[in-house]
Amino acid sequence: MDDLSLKKWIITQRQRFDLEMLLTDAFFPLTGFLSQADYENVLIHSRLMNQDLWPMPITLDVSAAFAQQITLGEEIMLCEPDQTVLARMTVTDKWQPNQSREAEMLFATHNTKHPGVDYLFNTVNPWYLGGPVQLINHPKHHDFTSLRHTPKSLAQLFHRLGWKKIVGFQTRNPLHRAHMELTLRAANQIEGHLLLHPVVGPTKLDDIDYVTRVRCYQKVLQYYPKQCVLLSLLPLAMRMAGPKEALWHALIRKNYGCTHFIVGRDHAGPGNNEENRPFYQPYAAQELLAEHEHEIGIQIMPFSEMVYVRERRAYSLLHEVQPNETILTISGTTLRKKLAAQQPIPGWFSFPKIIQELRDAYPPRHKQGFTLFFTGLSGSGKSTLAQALMTKLHSLDKRKVSLLDGDLVRQLIGNKLGFSEEDRNININIISYIASEITKTGGIAICAVIAPYQRARQISRDLITKHGGFIEVYLSTPLETCQKRDPKGLYEKVRRGEIKHFTGIDDIYEAPQHADISVDTSSLSIEASVGIILNFLYSAGYLTLSSQTRTLDARPDDLSELQEGTYHE
Repeated sequence: MDDLSLKKWIITQRQRFDLEMLLTDAFFPLTGFLSQADYENVLIHSRLMNQDLWPMPITLDVSAAFAQQITLGEEIMLCEPDQTVLARMTVTDKWQPNQSREAEMLFATHNTKHPGVDYLFNTVNPWYLGGPVQLINHPKHHDFTSLRHTPKSLAQLFHRLGWKKIVGFQTRNPLHRAHMELTLRAANQIEGHLLLHPVVGPTKLDDIDYVTRVRCYQKVLQYYPKQCVLLSLLPLAMRMAGPKEALWHALIRKNYGCTHFIVGRDHAGPGNNEENRPFYQPYAAQELLAEHEHEIGIQIMPFSEMVYVRERRAYSLLHEVQPNETILTISGTTLRKKLAAQQPIPGWFSFPKIIQELRDAYPPRHKQGFTLFFTGLSGSGKSTLAQALMTKLHSLDKRKVSLLDGDLVRQLIGNKLGFSEEDRNININIISYIASEITKTGGIAICAVIAPYQRARQISRDLITKHGGFIEVYLSTPLETCQKRDPKGLYEKVRRGEIKHFTGIDDIYEAPQHADISVDTSSLSIEASVGIILNFLYSAGYLTLSSQTRTLDARPDDLSELQEGTYHE
């Protein structure tokens, strides 16, 4: 069949990385997206139907509308958003998975605090397609091209270098002195060489961006012995599945030519839950790999945590530390806080060039861009308060300030959006994308939208915090006050039956449970409300006192400016 007549599926970001790994044989023995039978067997037994060990379900999730168009045996084209065709796929299976069961079997939890579960429940499409894929065009990368290798090209490079024993090291964070000590110890132990193989696909949302990480990796190479280490980037979309992901990583590194693989403490762990408990036991990954080491074709090198010992002025594995010795460590969270506060980083922890790279990428808050995200009912005062705050910020700070009003954005795109949940979310996504770009370039974005759904607000937060600050401002003004003001006459139209599914009346508004700032404009003037927000920005470090006089105390009894109709959306 002519390619032009085939249906096209525009792949998601994760699917792009999965497809690249499939097309380069990095996911060998897979030749395409899993069939339903393979998918079920992987979840239950971590094996394909032919009994090959494979712990991760690699599936093509599609919308219900697209799935309904597809018949088994049909060929489809997998395309980039710009319509570039990457692969042809023969659809052999189509099914609607039980994603709750998938979460339990793969992640051992339904808790959406786990990033893999959150992605599965809130981002993954409801239908899966399975079938082999055929390469048309490799996904293009325009950065760090000399560091990107396929399994085949990397094997050829190892052959030219004469490397026989290669230990692979998985990382999604910048390398510091502890990592270097651990990897050197591993390479020396096997009398071989090191493949520094960091992930440059999606990881955790709060991870340091991959560009900064790669720059750090490039700088750390100079501290290794010459001809000891090779840096290569892995285009993998992580799932943060702990032990099963560690097994997956080992199989992938075998495909890239490694003979050994380092598995450390809490390998591929997603962090802690709401009770500050880890989702997986610290050494569960090492235990699982030990069970399968005889069949995976790569030797596992388990290591405990590497810590700095004050008395020795040297690094040591945790189990080698003596009872009378002092351990020093700095967590990733503590490091980010120190960077944000411009606090010194001790020399024992990392290398000066790495710290400088991180400081350049993560300036203090008063030099970052940020977004103020106003949410609340119609008539709660969002637009009026946002306009007043914008004016005040213009006089206090040199950063450019932009106001993104939900109604104005609707008008700009031609009133094509209605007020269904889908249309509301599209409007919020557009506003959040613009705000993220403003934040990325160091500006200040003020968004004034109803944003009634918690999930949509969380997506906005996740998008924007990649580039700077996100401050959720909840206009908690009671519905009765909003109805009394009714500056746009909307509540009156609701009473006359002219508007249906109106937020706060016959449609839901999910009030924020943990907003950064809460303001009730039924008892606060504009001036007092602006003062509360500015006080937060100063205390959080987004603004700094300079020559301006700070008169920001909120006065709840100052109602001189609060008149009916004063506040708008």
